Amino acid sequence: MYCAIPALYLYRSYGHISMTINIILMLIAGVFVNGPYALITTAVSADLGTHSSLKGNSRALATVTAIIDGTGSIGAAVGPFLTGYISADSWNAVFVMLMGSALVAGLFLTRLVVAEVNGKIQEFRSQGSSMSTNLQV
Repeated sequence: MYCAIPALYLYRSYGHISMTINIILMLIAGVFVNGPYALITTAVSADLGTHSSLKGNSRALATVTAIIDGTGSIGAAVGPFLTGYISADSWNAVFVMLMGSALVAGLFLTRLVVAEVNGKIQEFRSQGSSMSTNLQV
């Protein structure tokens, strides 16, 4: 998510130079903006699909997946509205809004990523200590 901020800045600053540079920078910005969104929605749906509380309950899984997709749809509806409203002032303000949105999304996700990494480290350490205990016996 954080990579989207410099990608959007570069697109806004240098996208007007030529059509080729515009296309390249737009492609890079698109990868960094939409790539994490696609991974997040897929990973969350897959993670929830294997959760023990949803085991065998396809209706609950469908509801959770619909909520995730619906949240993305709300963002897709609100984004153009805000863009139209803000672009009346200036397009620089639109790009500041997009970069700010990427920053806020990154901050929300950073807490989850840190918790996930800490959990994996603890899991790895506990497996390592149990293996060393088995070797000593």
